[in-house]
This record gives sequence, structure tokens and C-alpha cells, in this order.
Amino acid sequence: VQLQASGGGVVQPGGSLRLSCAASGGTFSGYVVGWFCQAPGKGREFVAAIRVSSSHAYYTDSVKGRFTTSRDNAKKAVYLQMNSLRPEDTAVYYCAVSRTIIVSSYTNENGYHYWGQGTQVTVSS
Repeated sequence: VQLQASGGGVVQPGGSLRLSCAASGGTFSGYVVGWFCQAPGKGREFVAAIRVSSSHAYYTDSVKGRFTTSRDNAKKAVYLQMNSLRPEDTAVYYCAVSRTIIVSSYTNENGYHYWGQGTQVTVSS
């Protein structure tokens, strides 16, 4: 499966963005879709994950209550709704998928097998 992340942009603090991760060459059926971000000079960090079959979602503490990940099976897409954005959310955001990852490993980027190209999110006044 090939992934395409989109929806990034420049937004003021407190604003919102919705990122999309689209699948081509397949669907998200049976996958866990993870969201990661990478700020300048830092490694890639876990943001959220969703098991598509159950819609069970998991979030890193810093985004709980602000970000929501969801899926649209008909559109073969997974979304990351980002609200109350902060300057420290500025990063390139990636989506990734895995069929085999277990819950305890959702935060580990090495557990994901396919990655999208990333979309830039900039939060600045």
C-alpha cells in the first residue's frame, strides 16, 4: 500500500488543521495507522494511532484532548484532526501503517512498514 499524507499548512496558535492519510493500491483494512511528527533537529515522535477495524485510538499525552484520529473506510482515508494547536506542534507529520503491530508497540516507529511522505505543519503567530 502506498500512503499520501496531506492537509498541512500554517496556522496561528489555537487554530486547527485536519491531516489526511490516503491509501492507494489498497485499503486500510486490517491495518493500524500511526501518526508521527518530526520537528527540526529532533527524531520522529509518536502522535497517535488507530486500529482501523475497531477504530480504537491511542494518543501521546501531549495531544490528548486536542487531537483526534479517525477513519473513513469508504474514502480509504485516515484523518488526524488537530485542534488547539501550539507552536510546539510545529513539525513534519507522517502517517504509517502496520498489519502486525501490537498495542504496546504503537509508539515505536520501527513497528510500521509503510510510510507516507510527510506534510508540514507550522503553528506560528
